[in-house]
Amino acid sequence: MTRFTVNDRPVQYRMDPDTPLLWALRDASNLTGTKYGCGTGDCGACTVDIDGEAIRSCQVTIGKTEGRFVTTIEALSPDRGHPLQQAFAADNVSQCGYCVPGVIMAASVLLRRTSNPSDEQIDAAITNICRCGIYPRLRGAIQRAGRIMRGEERVAAAPPPGIAPEEAARTVPALGRPTPPPKR
Repeated sequence: MTRFTVNDRPVQYRMDPDTPLLWALRDASNLTGTKYGCGTGDCGACTVDIDGEAIRSCQVTIGKTEGRFVTTIEALSPDRGHPLQQAFAADNVSQCGYCVPGVIMAASVLLRRTSNPSDEQIDAAITNICRCGIYPRLRGAIQRAGRIMRGEERVAAAPPPGIAPEEAARTVPALGRPTPPPKR
């Protein structure tokens, strides 16, 4: 049994210690904000924070994570109040959004080290691949998040998730539970 901490909660997985952390997070813990992209560690969609380092979770096993502290996008701020989430919303960075959790996790590690990163530091820290090409807005949003963290700037809050699952199911019927066929 492998034990470590995920999002400030102790976890233990009854999985093969060679299981990639990505799959333990997604499949066993239902933390689906960490995305599968390439499986080779190149794209960064699966980036999480492990003990203060931005790590590609598809490249580290749960056995190698024993005793460590893992933070996923879900724990950054459930109300979208983290400066990066605020800046990404204010600067309209996301397009399809698939890569954004990994980018934000890598950027959060960078901003913990320096709240005023240079373009060169951002380029070195954010090696994630975005198929939509958010790069022109990405640097600005990370720098804005740094200003928010330093108290030099404020932005209007990003809208909270705000829609209850049952309301979403009414709006989009495919999100509801399937109804069983009538009995004959």
